[in-house]
Formats: sequence, C-alpha cells, structure tokens
Amino acid sequence: MKYITTLALLLSALSVAAQKTRSLDGKTSPKATLEQVSWIQGSWEGEAFGGKVQEVWAPPLGDSMMCAFKLVVDNKVQFYELCQIREENGTLVLRLKHFNGDLKAWEEKDETVDFPLVSIEENIAYFDGFTVQKISKNKLNMYVMVGEPGKEQEVEFNYSRSAN
Repeated sequence: MKYITTLALLLSALSVAAQKTRSLDGKTSPKATLEQVSWIQGSWEGEAFGGKVQEVWAPPLGDSMMCAFKLVVDNKVQFYELCQIREENGTLVLRLKHFNGDLKAWEEKDETVDFPLVSIEENIAYFDGFTVQKISKNKLNMYVMVGEPGKEQEVEFNYSRSAN
C-alpha cells in the first residue's frame, strides 16, 4: 500500500512538472511588448479535438496582434475564435472570443476570455492558462487549459507552418 501511495504521488508530481500552462496566482503581470511575441505571426495548421485546426496570426500593428482560429471535424466547421495579443499597461494580454460555425458568439456581447501574461522567455510566452511556445521556425505548440473550473485539463496543440 505504501508503494502504491508513493507511486501515485510521484506520477502526480511528474504530471504537474510536465504541465506547460501556468497561473498568475494573484501576481502582477510582468512588463512585456508585442515585439517579444512577434515570432507567433504566420499561418499555422495542425490537428486537435478530432479534426483539423488552422490558426493565422498577423504581425504586430498598433497595440495588438490579431488571430483567427478554425476547427473543422468531418469537413464541417465546429467553431471559430477571434483572438488578440494586446499591449495594455506595459504588459500583454491574450484575449479571445468563440463563435459557432454560423458565427453566433458563445460569450455574451461584451465578454471575452482573457489570459493575462504570467512570464515571458525568448521562445515561450506563459499566459494564465494559455502557453505559446516556438519549437522552431516552422513548428509552434500551444497549451490551453479547458473545461469546467476544478475539472480543467491541459490540451496541447502542435502546429506546423502552413505552406499556403
């Protein structure tokens, strides 16, 4: 029994160590600029949620970078996201809004899902519950916490730069 408990604790610790997302936990977001995440720009594609995903990030312009995301399963759009990374108060916020395939919003009119910046390194930006990591010039990974509060799971998206 003691061995099983020790094994369970070890596996739990490994799971947390492998997790790529981080939480702000009441701390203040660090200073950052769009230039530090400009490597995200481009057209990306991959697979997730049983289908194909596309994500397109425009280069920084003004105080933000914009993004469009699409999930297609069985040749039908499941949902879209309109996203931005925006400079606000000397730091960054990743903000998004979900839409059904017919462009009806999931969130209320003035609501968005916001991910404040937790920390930033040369090739990785940790937002609260959403991490973007540059693997190489043509590979990008994103890690997102999804699910109901208390039952969230981290989902990994592995993107390749689109040839188009």
